Amino acid sequence: MRDGSEVFPWKSRLVLALGKRALSVLGRTWRFRVVNEQALLDLRRARKPFIFSLWHGHLLPLLWHHRGQAVSILISEHRDGELIARTAQWLGYGLVRGSTTRGGERALLALVRELDAGREVAITPDGPRGPARAFAPGALIAAQRSRSPILPVAASADRAWRLSSWDRFVIPKPFARITVAYGMATTVDAPSARAAATEGSRFEALMNDAATTAGD
Repeated sequence: MRDGSEVFPWKSRLVLALGKRALSVLGRTWRFRVVNEQALLDLRRARKPFIFSLWHGHLLPLLWHHRGQAVSILISEHRDGELIARTAQWLGYGLVRGSTTRGGERALLALVRELDAGREVAITPDGPRGPARAFAPGALIAAQRSRSPILPVAASADRAWRLSSWDRFVIPKPFARITVAYGMATTVDAPSARAAATEGSRFEALMNDAATTAGD
């Protein structure tokens, strides 16, 4: 039986170690302003499981902001997802591995199990490969099956690097002021998974409203 080091090359382990160190130093300089936090607090006060929904490009500041809160996050099993998965685990996240677009049924079942157990989960509905800001149906189907609301969340930074990747991945610069905005917790009112999958445009609009509120 192979251990994790055999499937995770030493160069990747070095990048991970350096990246965690850099994020630890960088993240401690960031200052957060939160908009509509009551939407999150109401869900937690009611002890309701729910789905954080965030665009892939906003992942880094939101991973830092919600660290240590026992959220489970869906991460692709693709090689590129391994660095994100190990970083998320280091920050205190539970992991759900897989993609809701590739071999999606297994990932959907895992998401529903987490929600049925009363846990909060997070998903990037345009990940892992885009197109950017297009709401894939996986989160909608998981929400419909588990009867859990979706909470849009977005982030922007007044000073940031943006990678030239498909998602324009945001890395806030040192001492950046970051705005985190929550949208309205919204249920998927659909009688079936097939019907739920057609609601992507409605939830894209909710996500983009949250991004506009955040200033992105």
